[in-house]
Amino acid sequence: MALAPTENVILGSFAFAIFWVLAVFPAVPFLPIGRTAGSLLGAMLMIIFKVITPEQAFSAIDLSVLGLLFGTMVVSFYLESAGMFKYLSILLSWRSRGAKDLLCRICVVSAISSALFTNDTTCVILSEFILKTATQNGISPHPFLLALASSANVGSSATPIGNPQNLVIALQSGISFGEFFLGLLPSMLVGVFINALILLCMYWRLLSVEKDEEKAISEDNATSQYCFSHDSMSTPCQSYVSTSESTNCSNMNENMGKNRKPRRSLSESDICRVSVASKDQAADRHDLSSQHETMELKNDMELGMPQQITTQRSKDKSQRWRKLSCKTCTYLVIIGMLIALLMGLNMSWTALTAALVLIVLDFKDAGPCLERVSYSLLIFFCGMFITVEGFNNTGIPSTLWNQMEPHARINHVSGISVLAFVILLLSNVASNVPTVLLLGARVAASAAAISKTEEKKAWLMLAWVSTVAGNLSLLGSAANLIVCEKARRAQPSGYTLSFWTHLKFGLPSTIIVTAVGLAVIN
Repeated sequence: MALAPTENVILGSFAFAIFWVLAVFPAVPFLPIGRTAGSLLGAMLMIIFKVITPEQAFSAIDLSVLGLLFGTMVVSFYLESAGMFKYLSILLSWRSRGAKDLLCRICVVSAISSALFTNDTTCVILSEFILKTATQNGISPHPFLLALASSANVGSSATPIGNPQNLVIALQSGISFGEFFLGLLPSMLVGVFINALILLCMYWRLLSVEKDEEKAISEDNATSQYCFSHDSMSTPCQSYVSTSESTNCSNMNENMGKNRKPRRSLSESDICRVSVASKDQAADRHDLSSQHETMELKNDMELGMPQQITTQRSKDKSQRWRKLSCKTCTYLVIIGMLIALLMGLNMSWTALTAALVLIVLDFKDAGPCLERVSYSLLIFFCGMFITVEGFNNTGIPSTLWNQMEPHARINHVSGISVLAFVILLLSNVASNVPTVLLLGARVAASAAAISKTEEKKAWLMLAWVSTVAGNLSLLGSAANLIVCEKARRAQPSGYTLSFWTHLKFGLPSTIIVTAVGLAVIN
C-alpha cells in the first residue's frame, strides 16, 4: 500500500501519537483522561481528520473479539463466586516448604490459571495473597511479585483466551483453539521453567533468609514446648489439683509449722482424695445444670420451639445444597466450554453461550455480574481498532514493512531474529495488541508466500513473542501494571516495584525465554 496524501499522513500520525501517549502513559499532566478516553479521542480524530470514513470506522471494530472478551469476563466472575481462586490460594500455601518452594508454586499456578482465565484476572486475584504471605514470613515480596506477573504473561500465551492479543490472532488467523494450544504449549512449559530458574538464581540469597529465620523460630518453639511439658508432668496427682487447693495446702503447711503439736502432713493419697471429691462435686453441679437445661428444653418444646429450630435447620441445609449445586454446575459449564473450544467451535459464541448458561443457572438478577464486566476495556478496544485502522490507511506501516520484509522471513534464523526484535520493540513501545493489529496480516502474508505451514507458524511466533515481550519492562503488559498497583496500595504498608528493578530481571528473562520458545516452535 502506497503512502496516503501528505495531509492524511501528518494528521493520521498525530491522531495515532495521541492514542499511543495516552495508552502508555494514561496520566500525563497535559491530558490526564486515561486509556479508554484516549482511545476514543484517537478514533474520533481519525474520523474528524478524514483519514478514515465513519463506515470504515464501524467496520474496523471486531465484534468477535469483543464478544469473546465479554464472555470470558462473565465466566471469570462466576468462577470467582464458586471459590476457584480461593482454592488456588490454598494450593499455593498447602504444605509449603519455604520461600523457594512458594516461588516455584506461584510460577506454575499463575501460568496455568492465566492460560484458562486470562493473565489480568490471575494477577488481580493472587496479588493480595502473595503480599500477605510475604509479610507474614518477613521477606521482601519483590521476587514473588515478579514471579506472578512474568509467569502469568508466559502462561497466557498457551491459549487464545489467555490474553487480548491472542484473541485477535486466533480470530484473524482462523487457527482453532486446539491447534493454538498444542502449538504453543511446549514453548509455554519450557518458558515457565526457565523463568522460574532465572528467578531462583537472581534471588537465591533473598529467598534463603526466610528459611534460616524459620529454622531459628522452630528451634525456639521446640525448646519452649519441652519446658512446658516438663513442668506440667512433674507430679501425676498435682495435675488434678486446682490453684485454690494448692494455695490452701501451702497455708495449712505454714500453720502446722507455727503450732506446737506436730500434725500429720497431707500425703499424695490425701491430695488425690481431695481432688476426687472436688471432681465429684463438679460432676454433681454439671448434672444439676444439665437437668436444668433439659427442663428448659422441655418447656421450649411445649411452647413450639422445636418447629422453629427444625425450620431453621432445613433452611440452612437447603442453602448448603444450593451452594454446592451452583458450584458443581459452574465447574461443569466451564469444562463443557473448554471441550467445545478444543472441538473447534466458534470461540466467541462458545464463550457467550457459557456466560448466558451460568447467568440462567444462577437464577438471580444478573445485575451484580454484569456490573463486574470491564466495559471500559471493551470501549478501549473499539477505539483502538478504529485508530489502528486509520493509521494503516496512512500507508506508513506498509511502507516500513516493505523495507523490512526481505530481512524478516521466518525460513531463516536471521529472519526470525529480526522479526522477533521488531515485535519485542513495538510491543513495549506501542503495546502488544496494536502491534498485533499492525503486523499480523503482513507477517502472515509474507510467510504464506513460502508455504501454508509457515503461515501458521508465523501466527504462533507472533503470539509467543508479543506475549513474552510483556515481561521486558514494567509498561510492557497490563498484568505488570496490575501487580505493581496492587503492591503499592497494599495495607498496612505498600511496596513499590520500580521500573529499573523490574527491568533488571525482565531484560535477561525476556531474551532467553523468547529465544528458547521460538526454537521450540520452529
